[in-house]
Amino acid sequence: MPVVRLLSVFLIAALVAAQAPLTYPQLQDLLKSSIEQNLQDKEIAKYLKSQKFGFELTDALIEDFQGWGIGPRTLRTLRELQPATKGLSAAKAPAPSEAPKAPELPPPSPEEQERIIEEARSYALDYTSRLPDFICLQITRRFIDPSGLEMDWLKQDEIKTRVSYFDSHENYEVVSINNKLTDAGILELGGAVSTGEFGSMLAELFDPKTQADFRWARHSLLRGRGVYVFEFQVPRHRSRWSLTFEKTNSIITGYRGLVYVDKETERVLRIYMQAENIPTDFPIQLAQSRLDYDFMKISGESYLLPLKARMRMRQGRYLSRNDVEFRLYRKFAVDAEISFDEAESLEPLPEEPPASP
Repeated sequence: MPVVRLLSVFLIAALVAAQAPLTYPQLQDLLKSSIEQNLQDKEIAKYLKSQKFGFELTDALIEDFQGWGIGPRTLRTLRELQPATKGLSAAKAPAPSEAPKAPELPPPSPEEQERIIEEARSYALDYTSRLPDFICLQITRRFIDPSGLEMDWLKQDEIKTRVSYFDSHENYEVVSINNKLTDAGILELGGAVSTGEFGSMLAELFDPKTQADFRWARHSLLRGRGVYVFEFQVPRHRSRWSLTFEKTNSIITGYRGLVYVDKETERVLRIYMQAENIPTDFPIQLAQSRLDYDFMKISGESYLLPLKARMRMRQGRYLSRNDVEFRLYRKFAVDAEISFDEAESLEPLPEEPPASP
């Protein structure tokens, strides 16, 4: 994989923060980085729709971008945005002295890469024993796309669940479905649901028995933090990732993905996994999972805890997606509660700018 250009990431992050009009060099850098890093076309298109432009999008510019290899959705979005830029100033590339290139960082030595992985492994295998007793709110927004084109996501429902973690055990209590109080159990909801994000993914990936093959990918940024990114692969005969269809049809599948290790603490901040070699006669043809961790305060102490997750599956043309957030962390106590008003007043976490999986 190519090394991520740090200048691109900084430009995008600064742009989101300031909401300044997009300049021509910034758009160039964004599009080139998206092509180099093989980012999802639909995410780039979605991001561009939320931006204002500080220059005119001419036919010649768009043809240049098309020649670079931008995706069809990005091309269509630029065409749709073109009329709104009429009359703006012409695109102007900065002189070389005005746009210094950020140096590409060399990869760590093989010995250093091995040390980083072993440090991340040590923390991962001991992760759950470090967790405090706590409660939090898990918000699951479930979407479907019957077209299978990843463009017409329809929100199916929104489930709010009180999660308690006490004495190394998780308990899930559904609070509401579509803002209506309920006493339904998590396994009674039907469809795809998500539990067990508080350590099982970490433990299974880094378990020595799994023998995951880690390989250097690149340097990158994740939510403003420098990270080491490693590719990994686990064959089916060493995997414990189970795909289940309608509770009765289940298989174990191999998988590959990316793990993001924080440069400062050498702890895992993101795991992205995609199932591999799913049998052709199995109803599910695609399964992806992404879990993000971040540092949260509980009673004044900072802990690395799940922040959000995303699951995607395909059955024929039918796509399903679960977006999960973990909010309102607090210390566990017998009388600790998360009120319905608190749960219903939360806005979704902000979308991050386009990034790799």
